[in-house]
Amino acid sequence: QVELVESGGGLVQAGGSLRLSCVASGFTFSEYSMKWYRQAPGKEREFVAGSGSSASGHSTFYGDFVKGRFTISRDNAKNTVYLQMNNLTSDDTAIYYCNRNVFYGQGTQVTVSP
Repeated sequence: QVELVESGGGLVQAGGSLRLSCVASGFTFSEYSMKWYRQAPGKEREFVAGSGSSASGHSTFYGDFVKGRFTISRDNAKNTVYLQMNNLTSDDTAIYYCNRNVFYGQGTQVTVSP
Protein backbone atom coordinates (compact mmCIF):
# COMPACT_ATOMS: atom_id res chain seq x y z
CA GLN A 1 0.00 0.00 0.00
CA VAL A 2 1.02 3.60 -0.52
CA GLU A 3 2.89 5.11 2.38
CA LEU A 4 4.32 8.62 2.64
CA VAL A 5 6.43 9.62 5.64
CA GLU A 6 7.49 13.23 6.10
CA SER A 7 10.29 14.53 8.27
CA GLY A 8 12.43 17.61 8.72
CA GLY A 9 9.98 20.04 10.23
CA GLY A 10 10.75 22.07 13.32
CA LEU A 11 11.08 25.51 14.83
CA VAL A 12 13.09 28.10 12.94
CA GLN A 13 13.51 31.85 13.14
CA ALA A 14 12.22 34.11 10.40
CA GLY A 15 14.70 34.26 7.56
CA GLY A 16 15.93 30.75 8.27
CA SER A 17 15.76 27.58 6.24
CA LEU A 18 14.46 24.04 6.55
CA ARG A 19 14.62 20.99 4.34
CA LEU A 20 11.67 18.63 4.42
CA SER A 21 11.88 15.04 3.26
CA CYS A 22 9.21 12.55 2.28
CA VAL A 23 10.03 8.89 1.90
CA ALA A 24 7.54 6.99 -0.24
CA SER A 25 6.82 3.30 -0.52
CA GLY A 26 4.28 0.95 -2.04
CA PHE A 27 4.51 2.17 -5.64
CA THR A 28 6.98 2.90 -8.43
CA PHE A 29 8.10 6.28 -7.22
CA SER A 30 9.60 7.69 -10.42
CA GLU A 31 6.36 7.15 -12.36
CA TYR A 32 4.33 9.52 -10.22
CA SER A 33 4.03 13.22 -9.71
CA MET A 34 4.79 14.13 -6.11
CA LYS A 35 3.57 17.25 -4.38
CA TRP A 36 3.83 19.19 -1.17
CA TYR A 37 0.83 20.86 0.44
CA ARG A 38 0.51 22.79 3.66
CA GLN A 39 -2.24 23.71 6.08
CA ALA A 40 -2.02 26.56 8.54
CA PRO A 41 -4.29 26.79 11.59
CA GLY A 42 -7.77 27.88 10.58
CA LYS A 43 -6.96 27.79 6.89
CA GLU A 44 -7.58 25.38 4.03
CA ARG A 45 -4.87 23.11 2.73
CA GLU A 46 -2.93 24.78 -0.08
CA PHE A 47 -0.58 23.61 -2.79
CA VAL A 48 3.10 24.39 -2.26
CA ALA A 49 5.18 22.60 -4.89
CA GLY A 50 5.14 19.66 -7.27
CA SER A 51 7.56 17.42 -9.13
CA GLY A 52 6.19 15.75 -12.22
CA SER A 53 6.51 12.11 -13.16
CA SER A 54 9.35 10.69 -15.21
CA ALA A 55 7.15 11.08 -18.29
CA SER A 56 7.23 14.85 -17.77
CA GLY A 57 10.94 14.90 -17.12
CA HIS A 58 10.17 15.60 -13.49
CA SER A 59 9.12 19.13 -14.26
CA THR A 60 8.63 21.33 -11.22
CA PHE A 61 5.85 23.77 -10.39
CA TYR A 62 5.07 25.98 -7.43
CA GLY A 63 2.32 27.83 -5.65
CA ASP A 64 2.24 31.55 -6.36
CA PHE A 65 3.25 32.47 -2.84
CA VAL A 66 6.57 30.60 -3.07
CA LYS A 67 8.22 33.35 -5.13
CA GLY A 68 11.51 31.55 -5.57
CA ARG A 69 12.02 30.76 -1.90
CA PHE A 70 11.30 27.02 -2.07
CA THR A 71 12.79 24.27 -4.24
CA ILE A 72 11.33 20.82 -4.74
CA SER A 73 13.59 17.97 -5.76
CA ARG A 74 13.52 14.20 -5.77
CA ASP A 75 15.88 11.25 -5.55
CA ASN A 76 14.23 8.34 -7.32
CA ALA A 77 16.87 5.91 -6.09
CA LYS A 78 15.84 6.73 -2.53
CA ASN A 79 12.11 7.10 -3.22
CA THR A 80 12.34 10.51 -1.61
CA VAL A 81 11.04 13.96 -2.45
CA TYR A 82 12.46 17.03 -0.77
CA LEU A 83 11.33 20.57 -0.15
CA GLN A 84 14.08 23.09 0.51
CA MET A 85 12.59 26.19 2.11
CA ASN A 86 14.57 29.40 2.43
CA ASN A 87 13.82 32.86 3.76
CA LEU A 88 10.98 31.56 5.87
CA THR A 89 8.42 33.89 7.38
CA SER A 90 5.77 33.44 10.06
CA ASP A 91 3.24 33.02 7.24
CA ASP A 92 4.96 29.75 6.38
CA THR A 93 3.99 28.25 9.74
CA ALA A 94 1.88 25.20 8.91
CA ILE A 95 1.77 21.44 8.77
CA TYR A 96 3.42 20.34 5.55
CA TYR A 97 2.13 17.25 3.79
CA CYS A 98 3.59 15.04 1.10
CA ASN A 99 1.09 13.98 -1.54
CA ARG A 100 0.62 11.51 -4.36
CA ASN A 101 -2.80 11.63 -5.99
CA VAL A 102 -5.29 11.04 -3.15
CA PHE A 103 -2.68 9.91 -0.65
CA TYR A 104 -1.17 12.14 2.02
CA GLY A 105 1.41 11.54 4.69
CA GLN A 106 0.89 12.36 8.34
CA GLY A 107 2.53 15.74 7.94
CA THR A 108 5.43 17.54 9.57
CA GLN A 109 5.04 20.74 11.57
CA VAL A 110 6.95 23.84 10.52
CA THR A 111 6.90 26.75 12.93
CA VAL A 112 8.58 30.04 12.07
CA SER A 113 9.12 32.46 14.92
CA PRO A 114 9.14 36.21 14.24
